[in-house]
Amino acid sequence: MTDATRILLDENEIPTHWYNVVADMANPPAPPLGPDGNPATPEQMGAIFPGAILEQEMSAERWIAIPEEVREIYKIWRPAPLMRAVRLERALGTPAKIFFKYEGVSPAGSHKPNSAVPQAFYNKQAGIKRLTTETGAGQWGSSISFAGQMFGMEVRVYMVKVSYHQKPYRRLMMQTWGAEVFASPSDMTQTGRDVLARDPDNQGSLGLAISEAVEEAAGRADTNYTLGSVLNHVLLHQSIIGLEAKKQFDKIGLYPDVIFGPCGGGSSFGGIAFPFLADKAAGDKRAEKLRCVAVEPTSCPTLTKGEYAYDFGDASGFTPMMKMYTLGHDFMPPGIHAGGLRYHGDSPLVSQLFHEGRIEAVAVPQLATFEAGVQFARAEGIIPAPESCHAIRAAIDEALKCKETGEPKTILFNLTGHGHFDMSSFDRYFSGQLENYDYPAEAVAASLAHLPKVG
Repeated sequence: MTDATRILLDENEIPTHWYNVVADMANPPAPPLGPDGNPATPEQMGAIFPGAILEQEMSAERWIAIPEEVREIYKIWRPAPLMRAVRLERALGTPAKIFFKYEGVSPAGSHKPNSAVPQAFYNKQAGIKRLTTETGAGQWGSSISFAGQMFGMEVRVYMVKVSYHQKPYRRLMMQTWGAEVFASPSDMTQTGRDVLARDPDNQGSLGLAISEAVEEAAGRADTNYTLGSVLNHVLLHQSIIGLEAKKQFDKIGLYPDVIFGPCGGGSSFGGIAFPFLADKAAGDKRAEKLRCVAVEPTSCPTLTKGEYAYDFGDASGFTPMMKMYTLGHDFMPPGIHAGGLRYHGDSPLVSQLFHEGRIEAVAVPQLATFEAGVQFARAEGIIPAPESCHAIRAAIDEALKCKETGEPKTILFNLTGHGHFDMSSFDRYFSGQLENYDYPAEAVAASLAHLPKVG
């Protein structure tokens, strides 16, 4: 079976539990802090999240049951296929075996519904009527719009302005599923109005859109906030990716030597990598030398160039402070086309594992990612999302190293979504209008100077 190119699971093999990496971490995660510098209380967090989500956020249990209602909706697209990129291997002339977990089969075209569906379910259970959220490239916004529709909930999305204009079809997907979508910064919130008063042409950022969505949720009892990445419960839900991949590798008697995932907030990287780290923690010989590598853009290199410190998750300081790698909460990243990776911080769990040396990180430039995405599309037929192109770039680079050394490594990467609604980005690439953005050292230094003082 090692020469299989499409490894599938049956519906009854959809995992029944999510995996929580906290159970296998050497040190407990640093707690989120409230405005007074003390650990955030459940009451503070409960203003915008339902109790079931908060329990998952704080849990150290290794396995958390997936509700049957959630698994039923997962069946619309899960289990997702594990594919071997044999044509890409041939094109590269590499002895490596390249596999990818294809999350573009979901209704929204990405991995994001893996968390959107349970978040909508738990909010519905708690009697919440409306959900707010932010979105960059629109993957999360369209996913929570789809999930909200599944449970009959109203959804309002604050979409980063640069992406709102770059990706109109993602906005239309959200509206098709019944959501309201506003370009952020907007005049709907005090946060947005303040920013626009200072800078009417502000392009927006994920941190700013989060502020708008949190401000609205905190101000209405019938409304809660949903987040598409970063927080522990989101990475928990995304573990379904890696759990399925492990079953699929078992079917063909192989195991990855190296795993790559694109990394903005950390949900897709954690989703594919964390279940394999569980094998490492359990002393599984196959995972002894396993490398897990988060791949980020050079223009927003949170893990590779950021500071490990407490910082706000949003631009305005509405969220609790989290211990994470950060470029500073008011850092305004360049308007790159991988909008889902334009985030100043990173998952506290991913950050801590990186800080402790259990995972690696690499940053890649924008033009090289599109070059890799086009090479992949021409070999395998699937046009990848710009975010996914980061993992493809790193996987190709690893496969080319194997060509030099002759090592027949097994490489796995997370193909987080298709690029069908990102074709304007490819248009700019083909017409030579895309450019590389250098790491904006001065802008980051200025932003890091505003980190909250803790302790």
